[in-house]
Amino acid sequence: MPRRRRERRERPAREPEEGGIQPRYRRAYGCVTWVNMAVLVFLLVSFLLSLPYWLLGDVEIFYEMQGRLDFLGIILILPGMALGAVLGARTGRVERSLGMRAGAGVGATAGLASSLLLFVFIESMPLFLVPFAASIGLLLYTLFATNREYGRRRQIVLLAAAIATLSVAVAMFLSFDLLGLLGVLFCTVAAAVGGLVGGIGYARAGGGEMLPDASSKEPRQNPR
Repeated sequence: MPRRRRERRERPAREPEEGGIQPRYRRAYGCVTWVNMAVLVFLLVSFLLSLPYWLLGDVEIFYEMQGRLDFLGIILILPGMALGAVLGARTGRVERSLGMRAGAGVGATAGLASSLLLFVFIESMPLFLVPFAASIGLLLYTLFATNREYGRRRQIVLLAAAIATLSVAVAMFLSFDLLGLLGVLFCTVAAAVGGLVGGIGYARAGGGEMLPDASSKEPRQNPR
């Protein structure tokens, strides 16, 4: 009887090691979860930013802003989940402070670029899909170019932000209205906060096995 009890206790400890999920897949799943949390934070912040208009009695602006930002959140959540899965599987963890800063910067730039979609679908300006695609393309390159230096990647993010800012300025010049301006501002701020939350998840997902120097230290310990 004691031997059988010992075997039962040992089996659960062995099975996870043999058939457990690989760390990179576990990190991919974690990044998808944090993308969902980031989108929820984006929607929450956009609601809070629009709430004062409802309290002041300007219900039309409140509902209009909610509709526009909810529209962006819905059409971007599925691509964001796919991107989070691929990014999580191909990258490792970073320091939390770095992840938060990078997440906020990338999120703000992505929100500013995504606000161009409001002009494309609501104001019927399809040409602004070009700067939107260019800005998002630069951001995607920055996220996956892990072999680049951090300073170089930051410059690419600034370039993407410059393209988005210039394009938004042109769009506002061609068709200026208060709702369009508020949509750009609210989308940028909400995406920055959501990106901050996503950056926390990017720094945590995957566990200790996905630390960048975890695999490089093992061979050095046993060189002989």
